[in-house]
Amino acid sequence: MGAHGHGEPYKIPDPSIYNVDDIPKLKQVKEALARQGLKDPWLRNEVWRYDTAQWGTHAQRLRVFMTRGFVYGLGLAALTVAAETLLGSNDHHGHHGGSEGGHH
Repeated sequence: MGAHGHGEPYKIPDPSIYNVDDIPKLKQVKEALARQGLKDPWLRNEVWRYDTAQWGTHAQRLRVFMTRGFVYGLGLAALTVAAETLLGSNDHHGHHGGSEGGHH
């Protein structure tokens, strides 16, 4: 399976760059588990979350996730309202007058 001319293939980072001992909170978890005779082999998978230089804080990642596409959505909503206004949308469904059989 090649990249088929779409640029460089994805490079999997070396696991040794994710060191739990570099992150104080994760080091505390590791030590607390060790005191109970336990070990979490997946703890290093959480190291990236604490690299704020590359990935930002949790709040920054959440803001990017929640606002992605907002500009396009707002533009499309404005375009829809403008089209409905200019084309004269008819939402009356043919109900002219009083009650016609007691239902809508």
